Amino acid sequence: MKTKDLVICSLFAAITVILAQISIPFPGGVPLTMQTLAVSLCGIILGSKRGFISQCIYVLLGAIGLPVFASFSGGAQIIFGPTGGFILSFPIMAYIIGFICERSDNKALIIFSMILGSVVNYFIGTVHFVLITKMTMLEAFLVCVAPFIVTGLVKSLIAAVIGIRLKKNISMQGVLE
Repeated sequence: MKTKDLVICSLFAAITVILAQISIPFPGGVPLTMQTLAVSLCGIILGSKRGFISQCIYVLLGAIGLPVFASFSGGAQIIFGPTGGFILSFPIMAYIIGFICERSDNKALIIFSMILGSVVNYFIGTVHFVLITKMTMLEAFLVCVAPFIVTGLVKSLIAAVIGIRLKKNISMQGVLE
């Protein structure tokens, strides 16, 4: 990787940190954040490899204790806590979105990639939540997924609009390539 790639990956990790702080607490301990919007943007704009790396940077910064997760939290206890699976799935989510977006500029496929990435995020996060809390899968689904479906779709649409515009922007193309 070139130095420029590392800087861009770090910049998008920082964007994820910033959007993680936009957080609304929900009952059950799973907050509504804008992290997944940032993850989607990473995939669309950076592609699979750099999107994956940017989210690995984000996860590692939080894992070593820097306050980068929602509500300025950080540390291994967050990763191994009930919502840690959602965070751990961010690199995979970015990779999936990036993989599809590298191969197509079709808006429907881009939105599909974000829905697929979100399904993977919800699945990994919910399974992790079940393992930690000992809830049933249905109970965890009602806490971890159901309240966030509509907002997840809205964030996907916002990410698609922003991501597609930035990707097509002539001045951004030189930076991202």
